[in-house]
Amino acid sequence: MKFGPIAIADAVGCIAAHTIRAGATTVKKGAPITGEIAARLAKEGVREIVAVRLEQGDVAENEAASRLAARLIGGNILAEAPFTGRVNMFATTAGVLQVDVAAIDGFNAVDEAITVATLPALKAVVAGELVATVKIIPYAVSEARVEQALAALGAEPAVAVAAYRPSKVGVISTTLPGLKPSVVDKTMRVMMDRLAPAAATLSADERVPHDAAPLAESIAALARGESDIIVVFGASAITDRRDVIPQALVEAGGRVEHLGMPVDPGNLLMLGEIDGKPVIGAPGCARSPKENSFDWVLQRYLAGIPVGRADVQRMGVGGLLMEIVSRPQPRAPTQAGPGHLAGIVLAAGRSTRMGPDNKLLQDLRGKPILRYAVEAQLEARLDPVLVVTGHQREEVEAALADLPVRFVPNSDYASGLAGSLRAGVAALPPETEAAVISLGDMPNVTPQVIERLAESHLQQPDALAVVPTLFGHRGNPVLLARPIFPAVSLLTGDRGARRLLEEAGSRVVEVAFEDPAIAIDVDTPEALKALRS
Repeated sequence: MKFGPIAIADAVGCIAAHTIRAGATTVKKGAPITGEIAARLAKEGVREIVAVRLEQGDVAENEAASRLAARLIGGNILAEAPFTGRVNMFATTAGVLQVDVAAIDGFNAVDEAITVATLPALKAVVAGELVATVKIIPYAVSEARVEQALAALGAEPAVAVAAYRPSKVGVISTTLPGLKPSVVDKTMRVMMDRLAPAAATLSADERVPHDAAPLAESIAALARGESDIIVVFGASAITDRRDVIPQALVEAGGRVEHLGMPVDPGNLLMLGEIDGKPVIGAPGCARSPKENSFDWVLQRYLAGIPVGRADVQRMGVGGLLMEIVSRPQPRAPTQAGPGHLAGIVLAAGRSTRMGPDNKLLQDLRGKPILRYAVEAQLEARLDPVLVVTGHQREEVEAALADLPVRFVPNSDYASGLAGSLRAGVAALPPETEAAVISLGDMPNVTPQVIERLAESHLQQPDALAVVPTLFGHRGNPVLLARPIFPAVSLLTGDRGARRLLEEAGSRVVEVAFEDPAIAIDVDTPEALKALRS
């Protein structure tokens, strides 16, 4: 193939390398130059163009792309007609994309003019999704290079979709006294959503105590039944092969294939087998719809692709999944122990709805409103107690001068609640395991409310947050655990931690109260008058 400038008189039979615009004549890139076109260009004063002339042994871009695509594709993939040297390939059914990575690498190494791009190997795809594309870079390549690329692919297709098979999935959820049934119910709804793309069905929804004996009995029963795949959601995470779920699988007559994955979220996943059926010990993050290691394993099983120890060990590259707000910075270490529970009181706002007066400094039962929230944290033995100040900083600090608290100034207080929350969390000592966030305008919250939140945190240390509820509606204060602290730095505006709690999903523990104090704040003169009366 020759490429370069050529006199218009000699350009007939060539291909326009670039779009040509001359007067009323436009010749698009890649168009053949006919005698008529050359004459029109000459009439417009064009004396020379950049063009391509194919030589003997050259294969035009569309023909080359079509031949290569035909060799690349396997089952459940459709190649479209070539255009401008490109052939797009689409999945014809839902399933898991299988890619011969070595063959693709060899193909792309043949010549810079010949390329193929694919989605990541073993990615779940849907019908109609673009999974690969061949592109010939110049207008033609030599027959020899085409043959080399075909040889690099070998005899087997390099790209195919393993279609989902009709599967029946049996699920066992273990329970502990602290695990709410609603959490299990939500887990099952998320599980059903995961099965839907594969048209898989739920064959069992068993709930047993978190103990090896009853769990072993349930696993054995599902293995004897119609379930093709068995999934166990534990009330507690799997941390050792001698833990409840692995031990129960062994007692049921199965075996543990692998425990632990180089995928995060989802390190604590167990692979097992019983009577030829795969058993998945799901990690805690599988209760969330966010992508995690459980998706990678379940999707492959649903498509009939086996997953063994070696497969798991190859998941590390790409296994660090995107940070998500519901599980921010999972690699950040935490400290244990009740002595590392701190308090933050947000007291920086301008209280615009109260009028000209700062609501936090208004008298209620003989002292400023703000003191109630601060004293409640101190009486609940939170340490340290930080008070974030901003609007009328000096007056606010003076109202608390005799209390053992530390002040955290927030110069960005006018931007909203999020700025104060960011400032407070950033000022926490490194040993802080969790912090109770109180609003300075909620004077009726008692130390007992804070203590119940702290107790729930100690009972369920894997939770990202603990929130009080009144008749199903969330209130304040809230307890935030250290793993969610980094996400606080991303907050903006006046919504506080609400978005974080929404996205944390099942990793938020709700504690029901009958005390309306968790829902009563003082924002207006009318609200203050009602409290005083």
